[in-house]
Amino acid sequence: MDLAAIRKNAREKLQGYCRVCPVCDGRACAGEVPGMGGLGTGSAFRANLAALAAYRFNMRTIHEVKEPDTTLELWGEKLALPVLAAPMTGTPYNMGGQLTEEEFIEYIIAGSLQAGTLGMSGDGADPTMYDSGLKAIARHQGKGIAIIKPRAQEEIIKRIRQAEAAGALAVGVDIDGAGLITMALKGQPVGPKTLAEIKELVQATTLPFILKGIMTPEEAELAVEAGAKAIVVSNHGGRVLDFTPGAAEVLPEIASRVKGKVLIFADGGVRSGADVLKLLALGADAVLVGRPLVVGAFGGGQEGVAFLLNKMKGELVQTMLLTGTASVKNVKREILF
Repeated sequence: MDLAAIRKNAREKLQGYCRVCPVCDGRACAGEVPGMGGLGTGSAFRANLAALAAYRFNMRTIHEVKEPDTTLELWGEKLALPVLAAPMTGTPYNMGGQLTEEEFIEYIIAGSLQAGTLGMSGDGADPTMYDSGLKAIARHQGKGIAIIKPRAQEEIIKRIRQAEAAGALAVGVDIDGAGLITMALKGQPVGPKTLAEIKELVQATTLPFILKGIMTPEEAELAVEAGAKAIVVSNHGGRVLDFTPGAAEVLPEIASRVKGKVLIFADGGVRSGADVLKLLALGADAVLVGRPLVVGAFGGGQEGVAFLLNKMKGELVQTMLLTGTASVKNVKREILF
């Protein structure tokens, strides 16, 4: 298996939904929601990539770093790299349906584990979306994280209980899905949450609770106040609100407020191991990757997902060597130009 074969297979299976462009920047698929694009003009999708591209590295080759350490411990699990698969669902209307929900999330969870890391499962209007993720997590001894849409409180708590029964490592809500068009079209109400409601959800489980979709320092502080164990700095891949900044634009100030008080994950526009290191340097503890792993799953199944994650790991090691970065657990802002 090689990258060209994965991309060729994915392009055939995703035809009409994802063009598997040479550069996945949201230009060709702008406005295609449902689909793989960004909402409206696609500006928020493109902002994620532009924000990362604005940073360059200070190359350093006179140092003592010979074997960079890419490992990270997360709630008792040792990861080979600080990259997790982002929660994704909707294979019929977002990805064309050539893979079922069950096949897709199995490839994501199993492929992530094969690469030495973890995958997140998602939620959607069709019950099979969330249920398929939990089944995959249970099949792999709970080595996965379940993320739930911002539904009514009782509906979220019901799904938290299901995640607990599946043995999931952690659970969370992607509050950035509050205005998802696809959920509204399917008659599934979602919406914003009050601080009191988030506290109720955090206190409803003993599992680590993740709040995904934080884009301001103020809301990061509210997540800490609510008791969340982790946040994800994310604009939902540019799929929920047009004209937001990119994650890498807002991450530094968020990190300045809450670093050390809560784990900080970031996603949006990550296409390489170099992008991973940039987000770590800007304050993230770990990174989520989404669209590239759709290509991996459709183009090569479990092996395709693992291939792309291992490719990112190799790029991460190379970038760490050439910036004098010894460990992903201590990435200095000074490596960025």
